[in-house]
Amino acid sequence: MFGKKAGTEELEAFYPIRPECVAEIPKTRFKPRAGKTLSARRWQAAFSETGCLDIAKVLRRIQRGGIHPSIKGLVWEFLLGCYNPNSTLEDRNQLRQQRRERYSMWKTECRNMVSVIGSGNFITTPIITDDGQPIEVEGCRVTSAVSDKKVAQWMLILHQIGLDVVRTDRALAFYEDKANQAKLWDVLSIYSWVDDDIGYVQGMNDICSPMVILLENEADAFWCFERAMRRLRENFRCSTTSIGVQSQLGTLSQVIKTVDPQLHKHLEDLDGGEYLFAFRMLMVLFRREFSFVDALYLWEVMWAMEYNPNIFWSYEQPDGASDSNYGQLNQKMLKQYGKFQRKNLETGYADKNNALAVFLVASVLETKNKQILKEAKGLDDVVSILGDITGNLDAKKACQEALKLQNKYLKKAKRP
Repeated sequence: MFGKKAGTEELEAFYPIRPECVAEIPKTRFKPRAGKTLSARRWQAAFSETGCLDIAKVLRRIQRGGIHPSIKGLVWEFLLGCYNPNSTLEDRNQLRQQRRERYSMWKTECRNMVSVIGSGNFITTPIITDDGQPIEVEGCRVTSAVSDKKVAQWMLILHQIGLDVVRTDRALAFYEDKANQAKLWDVLSIYSWVDDDIGYVQGMNDICSPMVILLENEADAFWCFERAMRRLRENFRCSTTSIGVQSQLGTLSQVIKTVDPQLHKHLEDLDGGEYLFAFRMLMVLFRREFSFVDALYLWEVMWAMEYNPNIFWSYEQPDGASDSNYGQLNQKMLKQYGKFQRKNLETGYADKNNALAVFLVASVLETKNKQILKEAKGLDDVVSILGDITGNLDAKKACQEALKLQNKYLKKAKRP
């Protein structure tokens, strides 16, 4: 598992890069480390005889050194709330089967409307006009005019999903296989049908792609993505008057104003007080700033630090799950929370936009503080300075700095 060659060579075996793309991708910094990274052996040892997971033990390991690629998808399912750590193996197998059947039902429903779904192919050109008239596209059949508003809106976005799929993680050999691109397109298309309130927004492809790569079963990948979107869907809610991440940008503004008023004032003077330059970082969780491997490492460390043991039930029974009063939580119960979430509990801070990603962006701004204050004469300069971080960020250090900033902010900010 962690031999002398553990590291870049081993990671390349899990996520091979197309030879012609090696020079253009950001450098990968993450390497699995013995005694720190959650290994397959440690993962198996964390389960009881009946299959219940010691989540506290797992969180400690992930927060120290991430997850080994061989088990990444399986662990993500727990971190994202697909399964309850206190469930038995039998419980999970039953739930997994039920979800696979539900996904199959949705897929059949979608395929009956658009025949290319589930065929191993996908579309990149429109299949209906804006007024619902069918457009003849090879391999895709829409037999009659579409009058239903929900169906029409869904069909109108399918080719855009296809165009985004073609651009997704192009450097990875995985997507040289058109069947894998079609799998990503299927998951995104079916999700946009099921969650018609949000539908599909560019950037979801960047969130979904790792799930499709890590989880071989398409239905399992869908549910992992669906749980990730439970956290992120408001980031993608856009209208003519607002952008999805606006609330988090507002929190970011408040954090910087509190911990670094001089920097905040300078950004305000540059008409950057709304922090729109951080839009992409928050929308797709730093996918563009890190290599594929480092982005995955960053995500799992973030999710471990934000972990709440009530996450599964908060999704399954939204009205019945809530955090206990902090004073009633003993040390054993507290260890089932991630570091970031635990600090929020201790201070009574309950802002739903208080995501670790906000503090990560704040920590990036802090590392560029002097340069921004000295060199930025306009917002274009700020964007350029932040652009230099691509491939130059250390995910682990960024998370550590984010936790320090959270601590500093919570000490200075007034408790609600």
